[in-house]
Amino acid sequence: MMIVAAAVIACSACSAPTSDPRLVSEWMHTLYGTMRVERLSPPVASRTLTYATAALYSGLAASSDDLPPLAGVLNGFPVLPARDKSQQYDGTLVAVAAERVVLDSLLREALPTTRAAVNRLADSLEAARVALGVNVATGGRSKALGREIGLAIVSWSRTDGFDGTRGRKYVAPVGPGLWINDAPGNTFAAQNLSGASDFVALDNPANVMRPGSTSDRGLILNRPKRAGISTMPAVNMSGMSEPYWGEIRPFVLTNRNECAVPIPPAYATDTTSVAYREARLVLDTKRTLTPEQRAIAFYWADNAGESGTPVGHWISIASQMVSQRQLSAEDAAMLMVQTAAAMADAFIASWGFKYQYNVHRPRPYIRSQMDSTWEPLIPTPPFPEYPSGHSTQSAAAASVLTARFGEIAFDDSTGLSIGNEVRRFPSFTAAADEAGMSRIYGGIHFSSGNVGGSVLGKCIGAKVVARFAAAKKP
Repeated sequence: MMIVAAAVIACSACSAPTSDPRLVSEWMHTLYGTMRVERLSPPVASRTLTYATAALYSGLAASSDDLPPLAGVLNGFPVLPARDKSQQYDGTLVAVAAERVVLDSLLREALPTTRAAVNRLADSLEAARVALGVNVATGGRSKALGREIGLAIVSWSRTDGFDGTRGRKYVAPVGPGLWINDAPGNTFAAQNLSGASDFVALDNPANVMRPGSTSDRGLILNRPKRAGISTMPAVNMSGMSEPYWGEIRPFVLTNRNECAVPIPPAYATDTTSVAYREARLVLDTKRTLTPEQRAIAFYWADNAGESGTPVGHWISIASQMVSQRQLSAEDAAMLMVQTAAAMADAFIASWGFKYQYNVHRPRPYIRSQMDSTWEPLIPTPPFPEYPSGHSTQSAAAASVLTARFGEIAFDDSTGLSIGNEVRRFPSFTAAADEAGMSRIYGGIHFSSGNVGGSVLGKCIGAKVVARFAAAKKP
Protein backbone atom coordinates (compact mmCIF):
# COMPACT_ATOMS: atom_id res chain seq x y z
CA MET A 1 0.00 0.00 0.00
CA MET A 2 1.33 3.49 -0.87
CA ILE A 3 1.12 4.76 2.72
CA VAL A 4 3.77 2.20 3.74
CA ALA A 5 6.32 3.29 1.15
CA ALA A 6 5.64 6.98 1.71
CA ALA A 7 6.05 6.61 5.44
CA VAL A 8 9.39 4.85 5.02
CA ILE A 9 10.71 7.62 2.78
CA ALA A 10 9.43 10.36 5.07
CA CYS A 11 10.88 8.98 8.31
CA SER A 12 13.63 6.53 7.40
CA ALA A 13 16.03 8.38 9.69
CA CYS A 14 13.65 8.98 12.61
CA SER A 15 14.49 7.26 15.89
CA ALA A 16 11.01 7.90 17.30
CA PRO A 17 8.69 8.36 14.32
CA THR A 18 5.62 10.52 14.87
CA SER A 19 2.19 9.36 13.78
CA ASP A 20 1.40 10.11 10.16
CA PRO A 21 -1.81 12.20 9.83
CA ARG A 22 -2.82 9.90 6.98
CA LEU A 23 -3.50 7.38 9.72
CA VAL A 24 -6.66 9.40 10.37
CA SER A 25 -7.69 10.25 6.81
CA GLU A 26 -7.23 6.65 5.64
CA TRP A 27 -9.56 5.43 8.38
CA MET A 28 -12.15 8.06 7.48
CA HIS A 29 -11.98 6.97 3.84
CA THR A 30 -12.54 3.36 4.84
CA LEU A 31 -15.42 4.27 7.16
CA TYR A 32 -17.08 6.25 4.37
CA GLY A 33 -16.87 3.14 2.22
CA THR A 34 -18.36 1.10 5.04
CA MET A 35 -21.39 3.38 5.30
CA ARG A 36 -21.91 3.18 1.56
CA VAL A 37 -21.36 -0.54 0.99
CA GLU A 38 -23.34 -1.57 4.07
CA ARG A 39 -26.19 0.76 2.95
CA LEU A 40 -26.52 2.20 6.45
CA SER A 41 -29.19 4.68 7.45
CA PRO A 42 -27.75 8.05 8.57
CA PRO A 43 -28.43 7.50 12.31
CA VAL A 44 -26.71 4.12 12.38
CA ALA A 45 -23.82 5.53 10.35
CA SER A 46 -23.40 8.40 12.82
CA ARG A 47 -23.20 6.07 15.81
CA THR A 48 -20.70 3.76 14.11
CA LEU A 49 -18.52 6.70 13.14
CA THR A 50 -18.45 8.27 16.59
CA TYR A 51 -17.35 5.13 18.43
CA ALA A 52 -14.75 4.49 15.72
CA THR A 53 -13.30 8.00 15.93
CA ALA A 54 -13.34 7.85 19.73
CA ALA A 55 -11.20 4.70 19.54
CA LEU A 56 -8.76 6.25 17.08
CA TYR A 57 -8.44 9.41 19.17
CA SER A 58 -8.08 7.52 22.45
CA GLY A 59 -5.33 5.35 21.03
CA LEU A 60 -3.30 8.40 20.06
CA ALA A 61 -4.11 10.15 23.34
CA ALA A 62 -2.87 7.16 25.36
CA SER A 63 0.69 7.78 24.20
CA SER A 64 0.55 11.59 24.25
CA ASP A 65 0.64 14.24 26.94
CA ASP A 66 -0.96 16.78 24.60
CA LEU A 67 -4.39 15.22 24.00
CA PRO A 68 -7.01 15.42 26.78
CA PRO A 69 -8.82 12.15 27.55
CA LEU A 70 -12.44 11.82 26.49
CA ALA A 71 -13.55 10.92 30.02
CA GLY A 72 -15.59 13.90 31.17
CA VAL A 73 -16.02 15.07 27.56
CA LEU A 74 -18.27 12.38 26.09
CA ASN A 75 -21.17 11.25 28.27
CA GLY A 76 -20.38 8.16 30.30
CA PHE A 77 -16.95 7.74 28.72
CA PRO A 78 -14.81 5.49 30.94
CA VAL A 79 -11.40 6.17 32.42
CA LEU A 80 -9.22 4.18 30.04
CA PRO A 81 -6.22 1.96 30.77
CA ALA A 82 -3.09 4.12 30.92
CA ARG A 83 0.40 3.53 29.60
CA ASP A 84 3.37 2.78 31.79
CA LYS A 85 5.34 6.01 31.45
CA SER A 86 8.58 4.19 32.05
CA GLN A 87 8.05 2.29 28.80
CA GLN A 88 7.97 3.37 25.16
CA TYR A 89 4.75 3.15 23.14
CA ASP A 90 3.90 3.86 19.53
CA GLY A 91 0.77 5.98 19.22
CA THR A 92 -0.15 4.68 15.79
CA LEU A 93 -0.04 1.06 16.90
CA VAL A 94 -2.08 1.81 20.01
CA ALA A 95 -4.68 3.61 17.88
CA VAL A 96 -4.84 0.89 15.23
CA ALA A 97 -5.25 -1.84 17.84
CA ALA A 98 -8.03 0.09 19.59
CA GLU A 99 -9.73 0.70 16.26
CA ARG A 100 -9.55 -2.97 15.34
CA VAL A 101 -11.30 -4.02 18.55
CA VAL A 102 -14.03 -1.40 18.32
CA LEU A 103 -14.76 -2.03 14.65
CA ASP A 104 -14.70 -5.78 15.20
CA SER A 105 -17.61 -5.21 17.58
CA LEU A 106 -19.47 -2.58 15.57
CA LEU A 107 -19.07 -4.43 12.26
CA ARG A 108 -19.73 -7.93 13.55
CA GLU A 109 -22.73 -8.21 11.20
CA ALA A 110 -21.04 -6.44 8.30
CA LEU A 111 -20.31 -7.99 4.94
CA PRO A 112 -17.10 -10.05 4.71
CA THR A 113 -15.70 -7.56 2.20
CA THR A 114 -16.18 -4.73 4.69
CA ARG A 115 -14.35 -6.56 7.46
CA ALA A 116 -11.59 -7.51 5.04
CA ALA A 117 -11.12 -3.87 4.03
CA VAL A 118 -10.77 -2.86 7.69
CA ASN A 119 -8.20 -5.59 8.32
CA ARG A 120 -6.21 -4.69 5.20
CA LEU A 121 -5.92 -1.08 6.30
CA ALA A 122 -4.95 -2.02 9.85
CA ASP A 123 -2.34 -4.49 8.60
CA SER A 124 -0.89 -1.87 6.25
CA LEU A 125 -0.64 0.77 8.97
CA GLU A 126 1.04 -1.69 11.33
CA ALA A 127 3.51 -2.73 8.63
CA ALA A 128 4.41 0.90 8.04
CA ARG A 129 5.41 1.33 11.68
CA VAL A 130 7.58 -1.77 11.57
CA ALA A 131 9.23 -0.44 8.40
CA LEU A 132 9.94 2.81 10.22
CA GLY A 133 11.81 0.97 12.94
CA VAL A 134 9.30 0.38 15.73
CA ASN A 135 10.76 -2.64 17.53
CA VAL A 136 8.96 -5.82 18.50
CA ALA A 137 8.79 -5.02 22.21
CA THR A 138 7.36 -1.54 21.66
CA GLY A 139 4.96 -2.87 19.07
CA GLY A 140 3.66 -5.64 21.29
CA ARG A 141 3.29 -3.32 24.26
CA SER A 142 1.45 -0.73 22.15
CA LYS A 143 -0.96 -3.21 20.63
CA ALA A 144 -1.75 -4.71 24.02
CA LEU A 145 -2.62 -1.28 25.39
CA GLY A 146 -4.70 -0.53 22.30
CA ARG A 147 -6.70 -3.70 22.72
CA GLU A 148 -7.45 -2.82 26.35
CA ILE A 149 -8.60 0.65 25.29
CA GLY A 150 -10.73 -0.82 22.55
CA LEU A 151 -12.43 -3.23 24.93
CA ALA A 152 -13.23 -0.39 27.33
CA ILE A 153 -14.82 1.61 24.51
CA VAL A 154 -16.82 -1.41 23.37
CA SER A 155 -18.17 -1.80 26.91
CA TRP A 156 -19.08 1.89 26.94
CA SER A 157 -20.86 1.58 23.58
CA ARG A 158 -23.11 -1.15 24.96
CA THR A 159 -24.60 1.18 27.58
CA ASP A 160 -26.03 3.80 25.19
CA GLY A 161 -29.47 2.22 24.79
CA PHE A 162 -28.93 1.15 21.19
CA ASP A 163 -29.75 -2.50 21.87
CA GLY A 164 -33.11 -1.46 23.35
CA THR A 165 -34.12 0.15 20.04
CA ARG A 166 -33.60 -3.04 18.04
CA GLY A 167 -36.59 -5.05 16.91
CA ARG A 168 -39.23 -2.89 18.55
CA LYS A 169 -42.41 -2.48 16.57
CA TYR A 170 -43.57 1.01 15.76
CA VAL A 171 -47.05 1.99 14.65
CA ALA A 172 -47.08 5.44 13.12
CA PRO A 173 -49.95 7.69 14.21
CA VAL A 174 -52.60 8.30 11.56
CA GLY A 175 -54.33 11.55 10.82
CA PRO A 176 -54.33 14.70 8.68
CA GLY A 177 -50.86 16.13 8.26
CA LEU A 178 -49.09 13.17 9.84
CA TRP A 179 -46.23 11.41 8.12
CA ILE A 180 -46.77 8.45 5.85
CA ASN A 181 -44.24 6.77 3.60
CA ASP A 182 -45.98 6.99 0.24
CA ALA A 183 -42.94 6.89 -2.03
CA PRO A 184 -43.49 4.72 -5.12
CA GLY A 185 -41.84 1.33 -4.89
CA ASN A 186 -40.06 1.48 -8.25
CA THR A 187 -38.08 4.51 -7.06
CA PHE A 188 -36.39 2.40 -4.43
CA ALA A 189 -36.22 -0.97 -6.17
CA ALA A 190 -32.44 -0.86 -6.39
CA GLN A 191 -32.17 -0.24 -2.65
CA ASN A 192 -34.69 -2.82 -1.50
CA LEU A 193 -33.96 -5.92 -3.53
CA SER A 194 -31.42 -8.38 -2.21
CA GLY A 195 -29.99 -9.75 -5.43
CA ALA A 196 -26.29 -9.63 -6.27
CA SER A 197 -26.82 -6.50 -8.33
CA ASP A 198 -29.68 -4.46 -9.71
CA PHE A 199 -30.30 -2.22 -12.68
CA VAL A 200 -29.92 1.48 -11.89
CA ALA A 201 -33.43 2.82 -12.46
CA LEU A 202 -33.40 5.90 -14.65
CA ASP A 203 -36.60 7.21 -13.06
CA ASN A 204 -34.59 7.87 -9.89
CA PRO A 205 -32.77 11.17 -10.65
CA ALA A 206 -30.08 10.50 -8.06
CA ASN A 207 -29.14 7.33 -9.92
CA VAL A 208 -28.79 8.71 -13.45
CA MET A 209 -25.35 8.09 -14.88
CA ARG A 210 -23.74 11.28 -16.15
CA PRO A 211 -21.69 11.25 -19.36
CA GLY A 212 -18.02 10.74 -18.58
CA SER A 213 -18.63 9.47 -15.08
CA THR A 214 -20.17 6.06 -15.69
CA SER A 215 -18.25 3.27 -14.01
CA ASP A 216 -18.80 0.18 -11.91
CA ARG A 217 -18.35 2.37 -8.81
CA GLY A 218 -21.36 4.39 -9.90
CA LEU A 219 -23.66 1.38 -9.83
CA ILE A 220 -25.66 0.35 -6.80
CA LEU A 221 -24.49 -3.12 -5.83
CA ASN A 222 -26.94 -4.79 -3.49
CA ARG A 223 -25.11 -7.59 -1.78
CA PRO A 224 -27.48 -9.73 0.24
CA LYS A 225 -27.26 -9.74 4.03
CA ARG A 226 -28.44 -12.63 6.10
CA ALA A 227 -31.83 -12.41 7.78
CA GLY A 228 -32.12 -11.05 11.29
CA ILE A 229 -29.34 -8.45 11.16
CA SER A 230 -30.03 -5.77 13.77
CA THR A 231 -26.83 -3.79 14.30
CA MET A 232 -26.17 -2.89 10.65
CA PRO A 233 -29.43 -3.31 8.74
CA ALA A 234 -29.50 -1.99 5.20
CA VAL A 235 -31.72 1.05 4.87
CA ASN A 236 -35.32 0.16 4.04
CA MET A 237 -36.62 2.96 1.89
CA SER A 238 -40.13 1.54 1.79
CA GLY A 239 -40.36 1.23 5.57
CA MET A 240 -39.39 3.65 8.33
CA SER A 241 -36.00 4.53 9.69
CA GLU A 242 -35.10 4.24 13.38
CA PRO A 243 -38.27 5.50 15.12
CA TYR A 244 -36.68 5.09 18.58
CA TRP A 245 -33.35 6.76 17.81
CA GLY A 246 -34.18 9.70 20.06
CA GLU A 247 -33.91 7.36 23.06
CA ILE A 248 -30.20 6.68 22.54
CA ARG A 249 -27.78 8.37 24.93
CA PRO A 250 -26.30 11.51 23.36
CA PHE A 251 -22.53 11.88 23.23
CA VAL A 252 -22.40 15.51 24.45
CA LEU A 253 -25.96 16.81 24.94
CA THR A 254 -27.38 16.24 28.42
CA ASN A 255 -30.53 14.95 26.71
CA ARG A 256 -31.93 15.05 23.21
CA ASN A 257 -34.13 18.08 24.09
CA GLU A 258 -31.29 20.25 25.37
CA CYS A 259 -31.33 22.22 22.13
CA ALA A 260 -34.84 23.30 21.18
CA VAL A 261 -36.52 23.66 17.79
CA PRO A 262 -39.41 25.96 16.86
CA ILE A 263 -42.80 24.27 16.80
CA PRO A 264 -43.52 23.29 13.17
CA PRO A 265 -46.36 25.01 11.29
CA ALA A 266 -49.78 23.53 11.97
CA TYR A 267 -51.31 21.36 9.29
CA ALA A 268 -53.82 23.27 7.18
CA THR A 269 -55.12 23.22 3.63
CA ASP A 270 -56.32 26.81 3.48
CA THR A 271 -54.44 28.65 0.75
CA THR A 272 -53.49 31.42 3.17
CA SER A 273 -51.96 29.05 5.75
CA VAL A 274 -48.25 28.67 6.37
CA ALA A 275 -48.47 24.95 5.58
CA TYR A 276 -50.01 25.60 2.18
CA ARG A 277 -47.60 28.41 1.31
CA GLU A 278 -44.61 26.24 2.20
CA ALA A 279 -45.88 23.40 0.03
CA ARG A 280 -46.54 25.84 -2.79
CA LEU A 281 -42.95 27.04 -2.53
CA VAL A 282 -41.69 23.48 -2.95
CA LEU A 283 -43.98 22.94 -5.95
CA ASP A 284 -42.98 26.21 -7.63
CA THR A 285 -39.31 25.68 -6.86
CA LYS A 286 -39.22 22.42 -8.77
CA ARG A 287 -41.03 23.97 -11.72
CA THR A 288 -38.45 26.74 -12.01
CA LEU A 289 -35.29 24.90 -11.00
CA THR A 290 -32.15 26.25 -12.61
CA PRO A 291 -29.41 23.86 -13.76
CA GLU A 292 -27.34 25.00 -10.78
CA GLN A 293 -30.13 24.24 -8.33
CA ARG A 294 -30.63 20.79 -9.82
CA ALA A 295 -26.90 20.15 -9.50
CA ILE A 296 -27.03 21.24 -5.85
CA ALA A 297 -29.94 18.91 -5.12
CA PHE A 298 -28.07 15.93 -6.57
CA TYR A 299 -24.75 16.95 -5.02
CA TRP A 300 -26.14 16.87 -1.48
CA ALA A 301 -28.60 14.01 -2.03
CA ASP A 302 -26.29 11.62 -0.14
CA ASN A 303 -28.93 8.90 -0.42
CA ALA A 304 -28.56 6.02 1.99
CA GLY A 305 -27.76 2.88 0.04
CA GLU A 306 -26.05 4.83 -2.73
CA SER A 307 -23.51 6.96 -0.88
CA GLY A 308 -21.87 7.34 2.50
CA THR A 309 -24.97 9.27 3.66
CA PRO A 310 -24.78 12.89 4.91
CA VAL A 311 -22.65 11.60 7.79
CA GLY A 312 -20.02 10.28 5.42
CA HIS A 313 -20.15 13.43 3.32
CA TRP A 314 -19.28 15.73 6.22
CA ILE A 315 -16.64 13.45 7.76
CA SER A 316 -15.14 13.32 4.28
CA ILE A 317 -15.04 17.13 4.23
CA ALA A 318 -13.40 17.09 7.66
CA SER A 319 -10.83 14.50 6.60
CA GLN A 320 -9.97 16.53 3.51
CA MET A 321 -8.86 19.27 5.91
CA VAL A 322 -6.10 16.96 7.16
CA SER A 323 -4.09 17.52 3.98
CA GLN A 324 -5.53 20.89 2.96
CA ARG A 325 -4.65 22.42 6.37
CA GLN A 326 -1.62 20.19 7.06
CA LEU A 327 -2.87 18.87 10.38
CA SER A 328 -0.90 16.61 12.68
CA ALA A 329 -2.31 13.16 13.41
CA GLU A 330 -3.34 14.31 16.88
CA ASP A 331 -5.13 17.42 15.60
CA ALA A 332 -6.81 15.37 12.89
CA ALA A 333 -8.06 12.79 15.39
CA MET A 334 -9.44 15.55 17.62
CA LEU A 335 -11.25 17.12 14.67
CA MET A 336 -12.79 13.81 13.60
CA VAL A 337 -14.15 12.83 17.00
CA GLN A 338 -15.62 16.32 17.52
CA THR A 339 -17.25 16.33 14.10
CA ALA A 340 -18.56 12.80 14.53
CA ALA A 341 -19.98 13.51 18.00
CA ALA A 342 -21.72 16.65 16.73
CA MET A 343 -23.36 14.73 13.88
CA ALA A 344 -24.32 11.82 16.11
CA ASP A 345 -26.04 14.14 18.59
CA ALA A 346 -27.65 15.94 15.65
CA PHE A 347 -29.29 12.69 14.58
CA ILE A 348 -30.35 11.75 18.10
CA ALA A 349 -31.96 15.16 18.60
CA SER A 350 -33.49 15.56 15.15
CA TRP A 351 -34.84 12.01 15.08
CA GLY A 352 -36.39 12.53 18.49
CA PHE A 353 -38.21 15.60 17.21
CA LYS A 354 -39.10 13.92 13.91
CA TYR A 355 -41.04 11.16 15.61
CA GLN A 356 -42.40 13.56 18.23
CA TYR A 357 -44.04 15.80 15.63
CA ASN A 358 -44.49 13.24 12.77
CA VAL A 359 -44.84 15.96 10.15
CA HIS A 360 -45.81 14.90 6.62
CA ARG A 361 -43.49 15.26 3.63
CA PRO A 362 -44.16 17.52 0.64
CA ARG A 363 -45.12 14.67 -1.69
CA PRO A 364 -48.43 13.61 -0.07
CA TYR A 365 -49.46 17.20 0.64
CA ILE A 366 -48.77 18.50 -2.86
CA ARG A 367 -50.38 15.48 -4.53
CA SER A 368 -53.54 15.81 -2.42
CA GLN A 369 -53.88 19.59 -2.59
CA MET A 370 -52.16 20.89 -5.73
CA ASP A 371 -50.98 18.37 -8.32
CA SER A 372 -51.94 14.69 -8.16
CA THR A 373 -49.06 13.66 -10.42
CA TRP A 374 -46.26 15.61 -8.69
CA GLU A 375 -43.02 13.85 -7.80
CA PRO A 376 -39.98 15.23 -5.96
CA LEU A 377 -36.68 15.54 -7.75
CA ILE A 378 -34.88 13.15 -5.38
CA PRO A 379 -36.27 10.18 -3.44
CA THR A 380 -38.16 10.98 -0.24
CA PRO A 381 -36.42 9.39 2.79
CA PRO A 382 -38.35 6.95 5.03
CA PHE A 383 -38.90 9.12 8.11
CA PRO A 384 -40.89 12.24 9.10
CA GLU A 385 -40.09 15.69 7.76
CA TYR A 386 -39.51 18.02 10.72
CA PRO A 387 -36.80 19.04 11.34
CA SER A 388 -34.51 18.31 8.41
CA GLY A 389 -31.87 15.84 9.53
CA HIS A 390 -29.53 16.93 6.74
CA SER A 391 -29.84 20.57 7.79
CA THR A 392 -29.31 19.66 11.45
CA GLN A 393 -26.20 17.57 11.03
CA SER A 394 -24.73 19.85 8.36
CA ALA A 395 -25.05 22.88 10.63
CA ALA A 396 -23.60 20.91 13.56
CA ALA A 397 -20.61 19.68 11.55
CA ALA A 398 -20.03 23.11 9.99
CA SER A 399 -20.04 24.70 13.45
CA VAL A 400 -17.26 22.36 14.60
CA LEU A 401 -15.20 22.94 11.46
CA THR A 402 -15.67 26.70 11.61
CA ALA A 403 -14.63 26.80 15.27
CA ARG A 404 -11.41 25.03 14.28
CA PHE A 405 -10.53 26.79 11.02
CA GLY A 406 -12.68 29.90 10.77
CA GLU A 407 -14.76 30.90 7.75
CA ILE A 408 -12.29 29.64 5.15
CA ALA A 409 -12.86 28.64 1.54
CA PHE A 410 -12.37 24.96 0.79
CA ASP A 411 -12.73 22.32 -1.91
CA ASP A 412 -14.90 19.24 -1.48
CA SER A 413 -14.12 16.17 -3.57
CA THR A 414 -16.43 13.77 -1.72
CA GLY A 415 -18.66 13.05 -4.69
CA LEU A 416 -15.99 12.13 -7.23
CA SER A 417 -16.68 8.41 -6.88
CA ILE A 418 -20.37 8.86 -7.71
CA GLY A 419 -19.94 11.24 -10.63
CA ASN A 420 -19.93 14.66 -8.96
CA GLU A 421 -17.26 17.23 -9.67
CA VAL A 422 -15.11 18.88 -7.02
CA ARG A 423 -17.10 21.76 -5.56
CA ARG A 424 -15.65 24.91 -3.95
CA PHE A 425 -17.34 26.69 -1.05
CA PRO A 426 -16.54 30.08 0.51
CA SER A 427 -17.02 28.66 4.01
CA PHE A 428 -18.30 25.67 5.96
CA THR A 429 -21.37 27.68 6.91
CA ALA A 430 -22.11 28.36 3.25
CA ALA A 431 -21.80 24.63 2.50
CA ALA A 432 -24.20 23.77 5.35
CA ASP A 433 -26.68 26.39 4.16
CA GLU A 434 -26.50 24.99 0.63
CA ALA A 435 -26.99 21.44 1.96
CA GLY A 436 -30.15 22.60 3.74
CA MET A 437 -31.51 24.38 0.67
CA SER A 438 -30.78 21.33 -1.46
CA ARG A 439 -33.58 19.49 0.33
CA ILE A 440 -36.08 22.11 -0.83
CA TYR A 441 -34.68 21.97 -4.37
CA GLY A 442 -35.02 18.19 -4.16
CA GLY A 443 -38.66 18.44 -3.08
CA ILE A 444 -38.33 16.49 0.16
CA HIS A 445 -38.45 19.24 2.80
CA PHE A 446 -40.40 22.38 3.59
CA SER A 447 -38.57 25.61 4.40
CA SER A 448 -39.56 25.36 8.07
CA GLY A 449 -37.89 21.93 8.27
CA ASN A 450 -34.70 23.38 6.84
CA VAL A 451 -34.71 26.41 9.16
CA GLY A 452 -35.61 24.35 12.23
CA GLY A 453 -32.83 21.88 11.47
CA SER A 454 -30.28 24.64 10.99
CA VAL A 455 -31.19 26.24 14.32
CA LEU A 456 -30.96 22.88 16.06
CA GLY A 457 -27.66 21.94 14.45
CA LYS A 458 -25.94 25.22 15.29
CA CYS A 459 -26.94 24.83 18.92
CA ILE A 460 -25.62 21.27 19.03
CA GLY A 461 -22.38 22.22 17.30
CA ALA A 462 -21.78 25.05 19.77
CA LYS A 463 -22.28 22.73 22.74
CA VAL A 464 -19.88 20.15 21.30
CA VAL A 465 -17.23 22.82 20.71
CA ALA A 466 -17.67 24.17 24.24
CA ARG A 467 -17.43 20.71 25.84
CA PHE A 468 -14.20 19.86 24.02
CA ALA A 469 -12.73 23.30 24.70
CA ALA A 470 -13.19 22.70 28.43
CA ALA A 471 -11.35 19.36 28.31
CA LYS A 472 -8.18 19.22 30.38
CA LYS A 473 -4.93 17.64 29.34
CA PRO A 474 -3.61 14.77 31.44
